[in-house]
Amino acid sequence: MSLSIYTDNRVRPLYSGDAAAEISAALTVLLADTFALYLKTKSFHWHMAPTGFGIFQPLLDEQAEQILSITDVIAQRISELGGTALHSIGHIGRLQRLADNDADYLTPAEMLTELASDNRQISSFLRSTRDVCDVHRDLKTADYFETWIDEADGRTWFLVEAWRAHLRSIPTPAAALQMQLTVSERLMK
Repeated sequence: MSLSIYTDNRVRPLYSGDAAAEISAALTVLLADTFALYLKTKSFHWHMAPTGFGIFQPLLDEQAEQILSITDVIAQRISELGGTALHSIGHIGRLQRLADNDADYLTPAEMLTELASDNRQISSFLRSTRDVCDVHRDLKTADYFETWIDEADGRTWFLVEAWRAHLRSIPTPAAALQMQLTVSERLMK
């Protein structure tokens, strides 16, 4: 069953005007946040110092692709509900809830920490948007959210754990000294 009836190249939603407007408005704000997170993830990917931290570039690229993959689904759903999806970067800027980061330089730790925080926020935004769909019994839209929430939570976990693993791989001064002593002891034998 189609959600909308197409007449004269216009979409007439099957939900009441208020329900369709509320759902599409919530989805439009979510779409702005999704693009903001996508662009920040790509920006951090581009600006991650390749020496020593290039290991994070494929992770950020993969996460950016995952984030971008939901934008068409959200925009199409907005249209199906009779709403209007985003028009421009300016439109995104007016609606987004995630903060931009225009800093000239960030450490890899700062980038990964900020992206983990932003993904946590996106997860929260996804849940609140799903709640709007649930209130209006828009099950078709709500069905998308479980996967998207799982993906956002997974990205958060991966960012945190990737940084922790990186930190564990760096020898501390005491560990480096112990390693030097061990090597010296072996050489002396």
